Amino acid sequence: MDEASQWVVRWAPRVTHGPVLDVACGNGRHARYFRDLGFDVVAVDRQRVELEGIRFVEADLEGGNPWPFAEDRFGAIVVANYLHRPLFPHLLASLGHGGVLIYETFMAGNERFGRPSNPEFLLRPGELRKAFGELEELGYEEGEVERPKRAVIQRLCALKR
Repeated sequence: MDEASQWVVRWAPRVTHGPVLDVACGNGRHARYFRDLGFDVVAVDRQRVELEGIRFVEADLEGGNPWPFAEDRFGAIVVANYLHRPLFPHLLASLGHGGVLIYETFMAGNERFGRPSNPEFLLRPGELRKAFGELEELGYEEGEVERPKRAVIQRLCALKR
């Protein structure tokens, strides 16, 4: 799964300035996508990955350590296939004026199709809307999808005014 998510691609044109933060970046598919669009990009994950032209921050976001971007503001924050609810307030605080949040991950019901199946890693219906309700919603979807694999997901794109 090296291509950027279609949800991310769909909303990328709403990102007008950087830097862009790719949270729990994995192999860096979204970091590379935004870099190739010409944005300055910061990627964070607990395992180091070499991403040419991208600032990488190695951090265990679930380990109880301080949020490594407390003083930073981003023009966009991308989160895909990752859920750690205690980060929600940090994501809001780190999104700069005019910044875009693009979030997509699994939700309740996904356990029928495989992993993740632990409720701790599955959003509840409407949870992203509620968590980021102070942002202006640009797009929202939840439910079953067939691609890239059959799953139950929730997606939000929202703007900080």
